[in-house]
Amino acid sequence: MRIGIDARIAHYTGGGISQYTIHLAKALAELSQDDEFVLLQSRKDRRHLVHGPHVRRVSMWTPSHNRFEQQWLQVELSARHLGLDLLHSTDFIPPLHLNSFKSVITVHDLAFLRWPHFLTEDSARYYGQVDQAVDRADHIIAVSQSTRDDLIGMLGAPPEKITVVYEAADPVYRPIPREEALASYKDKHLLPEEFILFVSTIEPRKNITALLRAYALLRERYRVTTGLVLAGGVGWQSEQIFEEVEQLDLTDHVTFLGRVNNGDLLYLYNLARCLAHPALYEGFGLTPLEAMASGTPVVVSNVSSLPEVVGDAGLLVDPNDVEDLAVALQRVLTDDALHATLREKGLARASVFSWQRAAQETMAIYQRALSTN
Repeated sequence: MRIGIDARIAHYTGGGISQYTIHLAKALAELSQDDEFVLLQSRKDRRHLVHGPHVRRVSMWTPSHNRFEQQWLQVELSARHLGLDLLHSTDFIPPLHLNSFKSVITVHDLAFLRWPHFLTEDSARYYGQVDQAVDRADHIIAVSQSTRDDLIGMLGAPPEKITVVYEAADPVYRPIPREEALASYKDKHLLPEEFILFVSTIEPRKNITALLRAYALLRERYRVTTGLVLAGGVGWQSEQIFEEVEQLDLTDHVTFLGRVNNGDLLYLYNLARCLAHPALYEGFGLTPLEAMASGTPVVVSNVSSLPEVVGDAGLLVDPNDVEDLAVALQRVLTDDALHATLREKGLARASVFSWQRAAQETMAIYQRALSTN
């Protein structure tokens, strides 16, 4: 097979979909030496994301997340005559017309349909293409059963056309001694001695306001002095989150680190007492998986995909119940036996997910798509 993998997103953003694309492409190339892989990368991205004699890098002019992306991608691919048997669109948008090759798309979540008021005009136009993409694709990969259910329930996608393939944590995430983590983290002076960690984009969908209120309750009712550290770039409508910190008089106890790279995240996970992830919705929930792989107990919402990922290896809470969240955090902070149990369960749970398994299941989908008329 000659398989095209649309990896232009890797230059557009360093977020979860970019990491998914890179890790999956590497695992696929390692899995199948007999197939040819054509990586479509942004012309501005000079890296070779995947190496191997059976991997070809193609520099693309069509930018990611552009209002004319489908049309331009179709024209560019037609002009290049790449001879693809199949194109995997890892950010769900395929070319406008699919004449000479099969199409597999990955849909990570449908948050943009649940919270359309968070979208800018340009992003609304981009994400509005999802109906056409789902309709035209020969097969759809959903990264969780929750996302699969949303595709069926919200877009009417045929169930037989959708297969769940779970993501995995980057192998970089692992337990390391606290002394090593503390010595290696470059901004250690910003960190409290003990802290609750939150890792994700700073935006309302992540339910940070509830986390802040639960943290304030921890300090007031339980006299907890543990700090709260938030790592992540600023997203849509984040102003109210920063206002909440001031209104709750938490300015001296909450630390915003901004976007943190994978290397530093490894140290943060290992230094944190626990990870709090009370998101209102997640397509997969990679952050809790990374934390568990690092040996860090997690407290997560009991909604969307998070129970799928965490199982019984973490504490699940109602994201709309501030007191429930506060009590769960207080337990992990003060109960050493529970902390140790969750650490061991989390490590075992994280080991279930691997990019090698994801590649095997994805390759089976490619073969299935190519075998259909």
